[in-house]
Formats: sequence, C-alpha cells, structure tokens
Amino acid sequence: MGLLSGKVALITGGSRGIGAAIVRRFAGEGAAVAFTYLSSPDKAEALADELRATGANVRAYRSDAASFQEAETLIQTVLTDFERIDILINNAGVTRDNLMLRMSEEQWDEVLRIDLKSVFNLTKHALKPMIRNRGGSIINISSVVGVFGNAGQANYSAAKAGILGFTKSVAKEIGSRNVRCNAIAPGFIETDMTHALSDDNKEQFLAGIPLKRLGQADEVADVCVFLGSDLSAYVTGQTLSVCGGLNT
Repeated sequence: MGLLSGKVALITGGSRGIGAAIVRRFAGEGAAVAFTYLSSPDKAEALADELRATGANVRAYRSDAASFQEAETLIQTVLTDFERIDILINNAGVTRDNLMLRMSEEQWDEVLRIDLKSVFNLTKHALKPMIRNRGGSIINISSVVGVFGNAGQANYSAAKAGILGFTKSVAKEIGSRNVRCNAIAPGFIETDMTHALSDDNKEQFLAGIPLKRLGQADEVADVCVFLGSDLSAYVTGQTLSVCGGLNT
C-alpha cells in the first residue's frame, strides 16, 4: 500500500519539471491523479500514457489555472471523473525576469496572474468539496525568493511571497473543517529553467547553498507526498523550504 492509496490529487502545471515529478511520485504512491497543462499537450499526454501503462489512474486536463472560470470548470470536471478531491497542489507558474527599472507592466501582471491568482482560483473552488468531505490537503508551491527576495525577480518574488501569506490565512480559516493548507518553498531545483543558466551563475548559486548542489524535482515531490499524506495530519499553515540550506 502506498502512502497516498485511496486519495485523489489534483496538480496544476503537471506536464514538466517539478509538476511532472509530483505527478509521477503521487501515482507511484497509489493516488489517483488529475493534472493540468496549458501549452504542452504532447508532454502531458505522453506522461499520462506512461503512468496509465503501469496501472495508475491518471488523467491530463488542459486548463488555464489563471482563469477563474476555467478553474471552476476544472474542479467540477475532476469531481465528475474522480468523485472527490483530497489533495490540491497549486504548482502552475512562470517567470518573466527583469530588473525593476526595465520591467514592463505586462511582465508584472502576467506573473502575478499565473503564479498568485491561480492559487486563489483553484483553492476557492476546491474548498467546498473538501469541506463537504471533512478533510483535505492544499499544497502551494512557493519559492525561497518569496522569503528573501531576488534581484531581477520583483514580480516573481512578490507572487511567491503572496502565496505564503495566503497559505497561512487559509490554514486559519479552514483548520476547524479538517482541511490543511501548507506551502513548499523550493530553492534552486534542477529543471529546464536552471539548465539555461551559465556556469558562472550556477557557481554563484552553489556558493550560497550549504549542501553545495542543486536540488532535484523528485526531492520537492517527496515533501509533497509528506504534506499530502496522513503523516502530516497535524501540520498546517507552514512553509517547508526544500533548498539545501539556502534559506538558513
């Protein structure tokens, strides 16, 4: 029996990177998994097919998490297909890095809409069915730059910091209903985005990480399993950093 057997998880932005690692890990732990994609249909369907071939119950849905209406439709569709939602992981996000003096209004608005408003959208619509079921776990993927900021990422840092305040507030509102809400703040994780960094940039990052390496997407997924499972039944309103000690 897996740690998530009998649970239904909805994961946004699940077709690549950290999201795909979470989808794989949750399916491996016995969860039925619904995940979303927006611009990578081939990757999404390939991932779903790969996991279904192992016997897992996995479905991919095209949905824009930043759209309030699409989020509502998604929740209703997943409830129809899976009958319940036990775990919601708000993972969808983008970066549009630029120095503040050069940042456009469009770059600011896009990141706040996709990275922060999407968390409100999905949480808002998932809460009622979770409360009806008298249980649930909401996991919001933030970032260490939401804790201490980062030059050239004022938009991304603001969105990720907003997620932390949102997480604490929601946890206080819904704790009495046995629904938990926590955040994860990954550090520098090895993904497509970090592959594009120069060797000099990577060395600068590594100098500030006590473990002296980049993290792996699977290591973020492991913490998601903990927060989604009954192992964390008395954990809510918290931010768990997965950063190799960077946020120390």
